[in-house]
Amino acid sequence: MERFSWPRLLRIRPVYRQLARLLFYANTEELIGTMKVFCGRANPTTGSVEWLEEDEHYDYHQEIARSSYADMLHDKDRNMKYYQGIRAAVSRVKDKGQKALVLDIGTGTGLLSMMAVTAGADFCYAIEIFKPMADAAVKIVEKNGFSDKIKIINKHSTEVTIGPDGDMPCRANILITELFDTELIGEGALPSYEHAHRHLVQENCEAVPHRATVYAQLVESRRMWSWNKLFPIRVQTSLGEQVIVPPLELERCPGAPSVYDIQLNQVSLTDFTVLSDVLPMFSVDFSKQVSSSAASHSRQFEPLASGQAQVVLSWWDIEMDPEGKIKCTMAPFWAHSDPEELQWRDHWMQCVYFLPEEEPVVQGSALCLVAHHDDYCVWYSLQRTSPEKDGRAHPARPVCDCQAHLLWNRPRFGEINDQNRTDQYVQALKTVLKPDGVCLCVSDGSLLSMLAHHLGAEQVFTIENSAASHRLMKKIFKANHLEDKINIIEKRPELLTPADLEGKKVSLLLGEPFFTTSLLPWHNLYFWYVRTAVDRHLAPGAVVMPQAASLHMMVVEFRDLWRIRSPCGDCEGFDVHIMDDMIKHALDFRESKEAEPHPLWEYPCCSRSVPQQILTFDFRQPVPLQPICAEGAIELRRPGRSHGAVLWMEYHLTPDSTVSTGLLKPAEDKGYCCWNPHCKQAVYFFNTTLDPRVPPGGPQTITYTVEFHPHTGDVTVDFTLSDALDRGC
Repeated sequence: MERFSWPRLLRIRPVYRQLARLLFYANTEELIGTMKVFCGRANPTTGSVEWLEEDEHYDYHQEIARSSYADMLHDKDRNMKYYQGIRAAVSRVKDKGQKALVLDIGTGTGLLSMMAVTAGADFCYAIEIFKPMADAAVKIVEKNGFSDKIKIINKHSTEVTIGPDGDMPCRANILITELFDTELIGEGALPSYEHAHRHLVQENCEAVPHRATVYAQLVESRRMWSWNKLFPIRVQTSLGEQVIVPPLELERCPGAPSVYDIQLNQVSLTDFTVLSDVLPMFSVDFSKQVSSSAASHSRQFEPLASGQAQVVLSWWDIEMDPEGKIKCTMAPFWAHSDPEELQWRDHWMQCVYFLPEEEPVVQGSALCLVAHHDDYCVWYSLQRTSPEKDGRAHPARPVCDCQAHLLWNRPRFGEINDQNRTDQYVQALKTVLKPDGVCLCVSDGSLLSMLAHHLGAEQVFTIENSAASHRLMKKIFKANHLEDKINIIEKRPELLTPADLEGKKVSLLLGEPFFTTSLLPWHNLYFWYVRTAVDRHLAPGAVVMPQAASLHMMVVEFRDLWRIRSPCGDCEGFDVHIMDDMIKHALDFRESKEAEPHPLWEYPCCSRSVPQQILTFDFRQPVPLQPICAEGAIELRRPGRSHGAVLWMEYHLTPDSTVSTGLLKPAEDKGYCCWNPHCKQAVYFFNTTLDPRVPPGGPQTITYTVEFHPHTGDVTVDFTLSDALDRGC
């Protein structure tokens, strides 16, 4: 079973602060004086997520190691702008003849506090709630010689006390924070600022950053809209074209309430039509009292083109000084003032918001785009008149009421809406379906059962072992008048009885496969375990589709993603080796043999080797009792750095039809890779000894051993550098 870090998987940045909250709320409990820790693990043998207890010696530093923390230290633009802003703030206070007393909320390594002391601050109170991070900050501050000027406070900022016996003797006059995520306010920045101004800092204090501004741009995009709505799906049959239509409830549903944060710079300009200029939606002045109350901000605009308003693209910038001369922006390349200076970062990206419903807009006909927010979330609406003029109350945060957005994530919507993918399954089904066939479908919330029915299966059953997927599929079947044609079985596959199948034997076992609990590519091998569990219900000569799967691997050089695992060493002149050593120790201890899921269409890379098939899984046979093992060597044929190995699954629907969850076509001459945009691929980051430059003497090799463990569903891979490469000769 694979361990995983929830925040990284949920795409929440920066990760380690969220980990603190998640570990506090979900993963720990105090029992009879001992601390129990629960870690989430995906279990491919059961298709579920299980919470397993760790002992009291569990190393929380691993949670930091698996986060994107290193990415922040590598963000040169962010660090430099903060340093400039801090110097200016300290100077303004000193110019008034005052002592510079700094409050640093969310200090992390203590980097910003060390910048403040170096800039002339008299004392810094650095708050960090996550104890392992606070402990690291104490060591880093001491290593850099600032222990007499920086006090690390291991508390939430709302618990900090002021007074002679308190954590701080008096209020600070400089407030430094880095409490932002991709959405700006998703990490609770507004409540934290609100409390700090009321209780911890002086009135009219200096603040770094001084101000943040959120920007939005309205667009029409079939690709992005496909991440939010179910499109009509066309099925070519012998009787003509059949169309699977979404239920009216899905069409009217406002969608998932959460933002979709992505690397917007990887979305092609041809994938959307701009309908508005970039609009400044609202600003927050951090030097004054901040409110976390719900609010709406309206901006009138005239559409640049006629079209269907569907999606709002959003980002923000922060100004480090009152004059706005020191600015750090998250703008994508087309809206950036200097695209050549674009800073890659993964802890802050850009936001995609979906309007509750698509609306037609006419070029030049004025409209109002409205940004709404509460204390943690932002959402958008499009209105004909300003909310201030018609007196409407703030609309409630959108919530999914159709079940689909609870069951399918955004990439899954895109996958289901991929007509080319559907056509491939249709063509494969036509070769294996028999007119009198009994079909059993096993995948979460899949439309394959409908394809099987339209293509002529006599009887179709589908297993939906969650109440949510059962309700959703029931709605979709009803909208397509198939509620009496397809039988939904709501139970776990191993509990299936002959009565559930009306006494019939299955002639076609069908899966995509897709399961909502799958995190890594091989987690969908749960289909194999299901096939094994229902073996007694299969008719002699029954067909299983897909008939097999294979695991593939390729060594790559990432353009930027390597930064999230790369040591930093010195950051803006400060020694943070302690942080590097802590991460390395944690990874060496346990994590180095575990892969991470990443949507690689967002993270450009070049192949260093040709793709290689390393394991096969025969679904025509039950899961074996013994492990499946293989070993081999990968030649590094292109110059560059070997940052890691990418692994993905390919499903062989029939001997002539294969669906890849990873590489979609051979790498280009220069090695550029095209990845399946609907799936996350598995990445094994190599440590520094596996990151040499290829010597000019010819191809080198990396050897590997890979093993599938049938009792746990785990896939483990070990890598070894060849002798010649290890010597760097």
